Amino acid sequence: MTSFPEPTNPAGSRSEVFLRYLDYFRESAVAKVSALAEPELRQSRLPSGWTPLELLTHLRHVELRWIEWGFQGRAVAEPWGDRRDDRWYVAPDETRSDLVAALRAQGAHTTAVVSAHDLAEIGAPGPRWNDADPASLERVLFHLVQEYARHVGHLDVVAELAGGPTGE
Repeated sequence: MTSFPEPTNPAGSRSEVFLRYLDYFRESAVAKVSALAEPELRQSRLPSGWTPLELLTHLRHVELRWIEWGFQGRAVAEPWGDRRDDRWYVAPDETRSDLVAALRAQGAHTTAVVSAHDLAEIGAPGPRWNDADPASLERVLFHLVQEYARHVGHLDVVAELAGGPTGE
């Protein structure tokens, strides 16, 4: 697993700092879901009802929505493909390995986009912004880091309840 991006570790740029944190949190989510027994992947241990696989696909779609659909302004066939009937959803035929591969591929795309753009660059206009002015890449990345940190914390709780790994 990627080691925690300690604030004292030198970085070449602010972009590198964002990417290190995103990589760390992404791989933390993968490690936690990968350590769970198969039956734990599709059941919920929380009143809100989400499952670990649903959380994994949600994280992938969050990056898709904010980087591709939002910042890049690309047409995305199903930006809300992680939802069905107003809740997170994973099809029965989607496997842990499929979802991990999709999340990592989305992360690789995010890395490529961040590496090719300045943090101050403003996103392309489009439907992601709900008629508001597009945000800068830096604001988008800050949002992604908080989204990952929050959800990896959620996974900590679920993993602990399931007898899996906890903590950093």
